[in-house]
Amino acid sequence: MQVRTTRFGMLEIPDERVIEFPKGLLGFSQYTRYCLLEPGEDACFFWLQCMEEPALAFVVTDPSLFVPEFSVPIRPEQMLEMKLGRLEDAQVFVIVNKVEQTLTGNLQGPLVVNTLTRTGEQMVLAEKRWTTRHPLVQVTAGEQRRAASA
Repeated sequence: MQVRTTRFGMLEIPDERVIEFPKGLLGFSQYTRYCLLEPGEDACFFWLQCMEEPALAFVVTDPSLFVPEFSVPIRPEQMLEMKLGRLEDAQVFVIVNKVEQTLTGNLQGPLVVNTLTRTGEQMVLAEKRWTTRHPLVQVTAGEQRRAASA
C-alpha cells in the first residue's frame, strides 16, 4: 500500500509492516495505523511512521538492546485484550528522543506489539525505576557527522 510521509516521500509499504494501535499512542489517540520502517538490515533504530498523518513519525528501538534487565509486566487481562497467547509473541519497542548528546528511551511508556496480529498498545508502567528519558546511548560528534551526511 502507498503511504505519504514528509520525511521519506511516498513509500510502498507491505501489509506485514502495518501495525494497528486501536487506542492510539499517548497524546495521539486519533491516529491508530502505523508502519515500521527499517533503515537497514542490521539497524537497531526504526521509524514508526503514522499512516494517517504524513508528518507524524517516531524513532523506536528494542529496549533490550540497551537495557537488558528491562521487561514489561503484562497482566493476564492485557494479554487477553491484545490477543496474546504467549509472551514470546510480543515485541517491545520504546520511543527514542535525543537529549543533548544522549539518546533516551521512554521506558515508562513502552509499545507492546502482538507480532501475530500486528496490533499494539502503549503501556504505562507504574514502576518508578523506569523513566520517560532513560539514557540508552551517548552520541559522539563523529556519529552526528555521519548521520548528517547520510
